[in-house]
Amino acid sequence: MISDKVVPLEELQQRANKLRAAGKKIVATNGCFDLLHVGHIRYLTAARALGDALIVGINGDQSVRELKGAGRPVNNENDRAEILAALDCVDLVTIFPEIRATRFLEIATPDVYVKGGDYNQDTLNAEERQVLQKIGAKIDIVPFERGYSTSDLLARLKKIKK
Repeated sequence: MISDKVVPLEELQQRANKLRAAGKKIVATNGCFDLLHVGHIRYLTAARALGDALIVGINGDQSVRELKGAGRPVNNENDRAEILAALDCVDLVTIFPEIRATRFLEIATPDVYVKGGDYNQDTLNAEERQVLQKIGAKIDIVPFERGYSTSDLLARLKKIKK
């Protein structure tokens, strides 16, 4: 990895504890972040504004395939992590292998957990919600940016003739 902001899941708790010890309010979010677009940038910037440090968990390649189907991810997990780490609004990035962010959340123990407006309190995974409740994290939904989607972007790219 090029960036020291990309940390193995095994080291995430130690790095998060350092941030917390420094008095930082920790915000966490997660996703595939396969092809970074302006919707992602706005979302991550809004998430970071809710605290002092933003930790982003990204789904590993196998879980992205399970979630999004064959041909995804377009970019491998290490490349996706490095791209996210290059953003000023992101403080730490880690890769988790599971489909659900439950273990990532248990390790990161954020003060605030952020999801995009395509989710709401009821559609958030029950196990994830349970973990967040246990650690006392606030759940914040950032409004969805219409017109920005990796799947739509890929569909548009497929229409371009060579």
